[in-house]
Amino acid sequence: MQTVLTANKLSKHYQMGEITVKALNDVSFEIYEGEFVVVLGPSGSGKSTMLNMIGGMDKASEGEIYYRDEPLHEATERRLTWYRRNAIGFVFQFYNLIPNLNTLENVMLSTELSDHPLDAKTVLAEVDLLDRADHFPSQLSGGQQQRVAIARAIAKNPDILLCDEPTGALDFTTGLSVLNLLKKFNKTYRKTVIIITHNAGIGKIGDRVFYIKDGRIERIQENEKPLEPEEVSW
Repeated sequence: MQTVLTANKLSKHYQMGEITVKALNDVSFEIYEGEFVVVLGPSGSGKSTMLNMIGGMDKASEGEIYYRDEPLHEATERRLTWYRRNAIGFVFQFYNLIPNLNTLENVMLSTELSDHPLDAKTVLAEVDLLDRADHFPSQLSGGQQQRVAIARAIAKNPDILLCDEPTGALDFTTGLSVLNLLKKFNKTYRKTVIIITHNAGIGKIGDRVFYIKDGRIERIQENEKPLEPEEVSW
């Protein structure tokens, strides 16, 4: 399999007065094209910092991180902007939709940022929201808003879909539908999906699970037969 992300002894330290906080400490990993990865750990374990490194939103204090063969740790701000716009699709716990844009316009907004977008209406149909294309976020349920957020991220046609607690604000049934959408995107387009979560059950649907604690990856578990979301109690 082709490697899409590589980290080598990656660290991120923050200075809090005289104290150095090691949010991410000497982390190494490889993530492959078309892989479904779950990064699992408690609050404060370093998951969000790892997401920021992968997403090109923050630079490492030490170590290296590569997107394919490109060293992100050495990239200019202009190049990181290109990376965030074209290589990464973001899905957050809180949907971050533009309130005065309708569903279709929210999705189309992301296609304008990408060099190779998918058709916005086609993607909305895939998340079963084409009939809500002219609805505004305030007219949608939480689950529908999250599906719009996923459609917005997918429409960029990114190499990597990076999801930060995508089910955290949702009830079980709605969260299940969101996980199914993420699995569908992974299988249909053979794109890499990375979910950051504290929910251990979600780990069972991943190809691999990265267990992170105190800023370090404690272990990486490979699931020989990843479960479907319906088979998991989470």
